[in-house]
Amino acid sequence: MSYDPPQPSYSYSPQPTYPWQPPGPPEPPRPDHRPPREPLGHHSDLRVLRGAYRRQRRTAALTALGYFTLFLVLSACAPGVMTSTVADGIPAGLLLALLQLPVTWLAIVLYEHTARRYVDPLADRIRRHAELDARRGATR
Repeated sequence: MSYDPPQPSYSYSPQPTYPWQPPGPPEPPRPDHRPPREPLGHHSDLRVLRGAYRRQRRTAALTALGYFTLFLVLSACAPGVMTSTVADGIPAGLLLALLQLPVTWLAIVLYEHTARRYVDPLADRIRRHAELDARRGATR
C-alpha cells in the first residue's frame, strides 16, 4: 500500500514569487485604442442630471406655490387690498383668484421648457453612453 500525500492547491500568481524570476509575459494590447471609460454608475453625468431635474422641479413648484402663497397672505393680512375694486366693481381678490389658473399654466410651460432645454439633453446623453457601455460589455 502506498500513501499519496494530498497535493497542495496553489493558484498561479502573475507576480513573481522571487525577485530573480523573470517577469511574466506582457499584457496583449486592447483592440480599441481609447482609454476605458468609467462604468455608468460612477459617472458624474448622473449627478448633473439629478441637479438639473431638482432645479426644474423647484422652478415650477415655486412659481405656482409662490403665487398661491402670496394670494393667501394678501387674503389674511391685507383684506383692504383684496376687497378694493379694480374695474367695474370687480374686487382685486377675485381678479387675483382668477389669475391663479394662468399662473399654474405658466408653471407647467416653464416646467416643459426647462425639461426640453436642460434635462432631456442630459438624459439622452446618459442613455447613449449607457447603450455604448452595454455594447462594450457584451463584446467582451
